[in-house]
Amino acid sequence: TFQTNILTELKNWKLNLIQHHKLQMRQEKEKHALHVKQLQNEMENLKELLHTYEISISRKDEVVITNLTQALEKQKDRVELMRKFTLWRIQHVKTKQEEYANTLADRHFRIALMKKVWAAWRSASEIRWKDKVARACQLRAEDVCVQLTNDYEAKIAELTATLEQRKAEILRLHSERDQYEDAMKKAFMRGVCALNLEAMTMFQSK
Repeated sequence: TFQTNILTELKNWKLNLIQHHKLQMRQEKEKHALHVKQLQNEMENLKELLHTYEISISRKDEVVITNLTQALEKQKDRVELMRKFTLWRIQHVKTKQEEYANTLADRHFRIALMKKVWAAWRSASEIRWKDKVARACQLRAEDVCVQLTNDYEAKIAELTATLEQRKAEILRLHSERDQYEDAMKKAFMRGVCALNLEAMTMFQSK
């Protein structure tokens, strides 16, 4: 009965130890799965935010192009109206003072030409400004993507290191359990041998 009790106790202890390790491993797996799920949710949110930024930038570009086109059309209409007014005025005063009308026409022509040059320069300047803004936005988006990539790689490396530590800890616990079981077996065998020797001594004395 003593031997049976010892074996039963060892069996119960072994089962409890295995259940404890299984519980720890299940808890660690649940924590890891929860953490991975949180990271995936963060990645999805960041992807949606980046998509929203891209849509916003595209809409802003369309608005800028539309405004520039409207400004050019208005400027063109103004120049055309001024040219028609100048021609009408020249025709109106031609009968009274042809020389003065010619001078006035030349002056208005130069004004119209200067306005055309100014409009062309302004258009080119606004186009260059739009290109600079687009390049700056693109560089900023690339920097954000690189930063996000680096952050996620660092998190993945940290999680990998943690997982490796957990695996090493599990291996150490298994090793300690095996050593403990081996020690218990040896102790049990020494006890059995001692009992056998004591029984033999008693039989020999009898």
